[in-house]
Amino acid sequence: MNTELAKETVPIKRNFDFIDTIRCIAMMGIVMEHCTYNGTYIFNGFPLKHIIYIGLIQFSKFGTISFFLLAGFLLGSKFTTYSSWQYFKRRLSTVFLPWLIWSLIFLCAIIIQNYIALHRSGDFHLRKLLIEKIEMIYLFTNYWFIINFMFCIAILLCFKKYLYKWWLGAIFLVLTLTYSANVYFEWFITSHTIAIFGFIFYLWLGAIFNKYWSKIEAFIQKTPYYIFIGLFMITFYLAVFDIIHLIKVKSEDPYNTLRISNVFYSLATIFLLFKIKEFRFVKYLKPRETTFGVYLIHYILVTHLLPEVFRPFHIIQFNEMSLGNMLLYIACRFTIVYSATMLLIALISKTKIKWIIGR
Repeated sequence: MNTELAKETVPIKRNFDFIDTIRCIAMMGIVMEHCTYNGTYIFNGFPLKHIIYIGLIQFSKFGTISFFLLAGFLLGSKFTTYSSWQYFKRRLSTVFLPWLIWSLIFLCAIIIQNYIALHRSGDFHLRKLLIEKIEMIYLFTNYWFIINFMFCIAILLCFKKYLYKWWLGAIFLVLTLTYSANVYFEWFITSHTIAIFGFIFYLWLGAIFNKYWSKIEAFIQKTPYYIFIGLFMITFYLAVFDIIHLIKVKSEDPYNTLRISNVFYSLATIFLLFKIKEFRFVKYLKPRETTFGVYLIHYILVTHLLPEVFRPFHIIQFNEMSLGNMLLYIACRFTIVYSATMLLIALISKTKIKWIIGR
């Protein structure tokens, strides 16, 4: 009798494996975006291939907001396990240190590449180049994410006592909407990579999702698929139209992640993924062990491996390709980068330094 009572009082451990699955899908979207993007103002007008190019980039644009929301979801579940400092210290060792190592590897690769290209002409100036490339890497490449992410976590941990207060979420929402509005009005630099307060709301929202997950999950389960698919399609169309409008008015950053249209598209995509929940092929990718490693490594391959792979083929200018060749080129870039990244992760995971690919 006592044994049965003890069993009843043990809290049930909730299974959040689906979060790892969705993070893996989101990371595939981020890799796809980086493999697709070849410039903003590279087409004249809006021929079909330009529209499809815009659509392909927008299709993958849910990744960043998804990562903040899902990280907030997991953060909410850890608050009962770790103190604020314990959690932050753990993140420093498991997230920040691997990020620092790979970002420095990226920096070294750029310096070496520039040295080979410029030292004979005498135009190689190490100090100037270091300052320029450090700014570029940490503010305008994918390595901006962890700086922003750690800052957002620190802010939430500071407000841990009030985490589930709606007024706190309202403050964060005002901050992110300010950045969203700035995409259109350009009061200050528009790039989402330096929007230091732009993503806190989504981290907070993820924690709220965790707190009320049983109710949210019940709502998702009883809502028909066609509702989520319809919202996905509508928001996708509006987001593409939004990009076209911003290109027409010569916006500084028409593909900005914090565009209000992309915010709605990202949320619609997240809910659709929550509805689907399971993607059988993802388990073969071991998302918990590999997703962070894909983030750390793939951009180095996009910028340094792909040019060398395609150099012997004398690829013509991207905007001069036919639609079919453009799609084939993008598909090849994604396949090469993702496959090579996974191979590197598999090799590193068999060594004593496997901690550098995180988890």
